[in-house]
Amino acid sequence: MGAPQVSTSTAGPAEATADYLDQRTGIAGAVKEFARKVFPDHWSFLLGEIALYSFVVLILSGFFLTMFFVPSMGLIEYHGEPATMNGQLMSEAFASTLHTSFEVRGGLLMRQIHHWSALLFMAAIVTHMMRVFFTGAFRKPRELNWMVGFLLMILGLAAGFTGYSLPDDVLSGNGLRITDGVVKSIPIIGSYMSYFIFGGEFPGEDIIPRLFTLHILVVPGLILALVALHLFFVVLHKHTQYPGGGRTNANVVGFPLFPVYVAKAGGFFFVVFGVIAAMGATMAINNVWNYGPYDPSPVSAGAQPDWYMLFLEGSLRLMPGQTEYVIAGYTLSLNILIPAVVIPGLLFTFLAVYPFLEAAVTKDKREHHVLDRPRNVPVRTGLGVAFLTAFIILALAGSNDLIATHFHLSINAITWVFRVLLFVGPVIAFWITKRICLGLQRKDRELVLHGHETGRIVRFAHGEYIEVHRPLDDQERWLRVNYTAHAPLEIEPATDSRGVRRKGYKKDRRLQRLSRFFYEDRVEPVTPSEVAASHSHGEHDALGAADDTHAVESGSAVGGGSHIVSPDDTGSTTH
Repeated sequence: MGAPQVSTSTAGPAEATADYLDQRTGIAGAVKEFARKVFPDHWSFLLGEIALYSFVVLILSGFFLTMFFVPSMGLIEYHGEPATMNGQLMSEAFASTLHTSFEVRGGLLMRQIHHWSALLFMAAIVTHMMRVFFTGAFRKPRELNWMVGFLLMILGLAAGFTGYSLPDDVLSGNGLRITDGVVKSIPIIGSYMSYFIFGGEFPGEDIIPRLFTLHILVVPGLILALVALHLFFVVLHKHTQYPGGGRTNANVVGFPLFPVYVAKAGGFFFVVFGVIAAMGATMAINNVWNYGPYDPSPVSAGAQPDWYMLFLEGSLRLMPGQTEYVIAGYTLSLNILIPAVVIPGLLFTFLAVYPFLEAAVTKDKREHHVLDRPRNVPVRTGLGVAFLTAFIILALAGSNDLIATHFHLSINAITWVFRVLLFVGPVIAFWITKRICLGLQRKDRELVLHGHETGRIVRFAHGEYIEVHRPLDDQERWLRVNYTAHAPLEIEPATDSRGVRRKGYKKDRRLQRLSRFFYEDRVEPVTPSEVAASHSHGEHDALGAADDTHAVESGSAVGGGSHIVSPDDTGSTTH
């Protein structure tokens, strides 16, 4: 007799609902497969989750604010709190912002939560991209996912800009004025684009409603779509993992999504939400009533945009002003075009194309699921640090007036220092970072070949002094030897066997030169033969075998002296 059939009527509500959905959608298979996905356990993977959870907080708080904000530039006389704004002429957008802050229960808290979560959202995205860049998580098959992340960063900038421009205060109005100047600096089409964006001469009457539509509808919709695509790629490609013993491109060492990471992710969401709420409740930000409604005549001192746009402000402040030319009746404003269009374009282009550039100079077609240690790719790490150095210098330049007033320095001297640093700083940062990485690699070779220094000095009967070294365990050794040191590209000759110039030689030659820049200076990982050679030390074998006190296994000559390796804690002395 078969097992008795259990009636679905006796099942609980959750089981009955799940069964109902499965019979009509077949969702059980997808849920089962997804729940069994394994994710590695490392704190740096939480950076992406912080970005995701911050975006959820943005959506929730933004929904609240949307119910009270009036996206109109129509002028009204405001009556209400604070007293400094009472009776002033202002736009309906600014008036509704004041009303939300002072009249709506919890309105100011929600405004500040919304603003802080936007700052944290961008900070998490940038930090997450730094982690991906320095560890090489963008390599095949994740190039497209890198581009998705890059577009999410650009959309985050757009969301932030459209958001803090909505209150129509002096600070945001000056930001829009700068935007108008940047758009107009674009040759030939700039003035037409400005009329299209603002609906006429700046500021017009349409920019706030248009920004509102972009901010609450277009940009969030695109971000949601790209977040879904980003997560789909993460599941499709399986998760990357840090190098270590037993971790290969064919497996993932970690915990399943359900129940471990479901519980962790749920708890972490409330941690992020709680931190943002605490910041919104205790840290005042964007107090628009201190600036007043937008008026094109005043520009307040010490006015800076949010941190993620500060690099653009700094770039504009560093550019000399006497760089305008009139060509064929068109004004070419290099003093705005270069800092606001060319320099950001170069920085963002570098981020977007780097994965494809590195793939071209390595000719590496393999899939990579194990991350790089930054020290093992010195040029990539150096370029990343150089990029961050340029970004930080531009951000500091965007606060040159505050630096001058707080430290009682000349703003002109500060500006010239930052101008020089913008060109010299990234080069120095690249060189120092690359040398540090190569030094760390050489230190890894030394550790694999000779073990850790213990500080114990042994004297043999014939008077020679030896330092005792502790061998690496399997995990430490694997971490330091399991990587590929790419060599510069080898290309075919310029001409074939008949003396005919080969097609594509110039392109190959350019890639070869670029690959030399990337990989000419490199440190090869230790090979088994090198380990064996380091263990062969002639007469010390006999001395080690006879030394019961120190259980000497091996030694090697180092700079005229030598050392021996003591047994590890487990009693094994095998390297």
